[in-house]
Amino acid sequence: MYEELPAILATDLDGTLIPLENDQDNVRDLQMLRRRLQEHRVPLVYVTGRHLESVLEKKREHELPHPEWIVCDVGTTICERHDNDEFKPLPAYMDYQDTIVRDYPRDRLQSEFQSVTGLVLQEEVKQGPFKLSYYVDQNVMAAAEQVISERLQSDAIPWTMIASIDPFNGDGLIDLLPKDVSKAHALQWWADQFGIDLSKVVFAGDSGNDYAAFISGFRAILVNNTDARIVQQVREEHQRRGLENHAYHANARATSGVLEGCHAYGVFPPAE
Repeated sequence: MYEELPAILATDLDGTLIPLENDQDNVRDLQMLRRRLQEHRVPLVYVTGRHLESVLEKKREHELPHPEWIVCDVGTTICERHDNDEFKPLPAYMDYQDTIVRDYPRDRLQSEFQSVTGLVLQEEVKQGPFKLSYYVDQNVMAAAEQVISERLQSDAIPWTMIASIDPFNGDGLIDLLPKDVSKAHALQWWADQFGIDLSKVVFAGDSGNDYAAFISGFRAILVNNTDARIVQQVREEHQRRGLENHAYHANARATSGVLEGCHAYGVFPPAE
């Protein structure tokens, strides 16, 4: 399906594809990016921690380009676009995750950690069959992470913890996902499933949550609002792995940086 295409754009949303607040350059370049993707028929994949309902809300709010696929729920759901523009989870990916946690399902996991101090279950819409998500006060976050990490390891529980801070309100967030599953892992599984060469995938991101995707063999666009420490870590890891010309640090921020990176990689030719 994608064998003959020169490139596929996969992108994070917040801080990357979505324009930054009051940034008119981003708004202008989003229109240009939408037009160029359509003109050159470049497939688009959203890769985000958001749940599907929230993704579609942001798509409408910012008039984002139409994706063919949405990797959401921190990599635990891969949704395909159907003829009626409805997005439905890919059953094969759900089956894949089920094989990982079949002997230790989500309900058992929730019971295991219900006594950990400071954990508050997130809203039901943010949960999933392969995603258990909590809010946690920053004051006790480090202690909660340690307890969960030690228990996952000591009891050989087939789940992975991803901890982060919500950049919009400062909430501590802890997601428990099937072992080794992440946004990057989901994108790699998707590429493998459809026989896509990883070097054809151009991945744009801006945060630590995108680090694994930055170093996974995709051609990476690090928009200019990416933390300098992450940029340096990506450079060092690419050098260690021999991934030459697989990281582009854009001069522009967010949406404008995605457009700039697409031109740099020849996803489509520069505007005349």
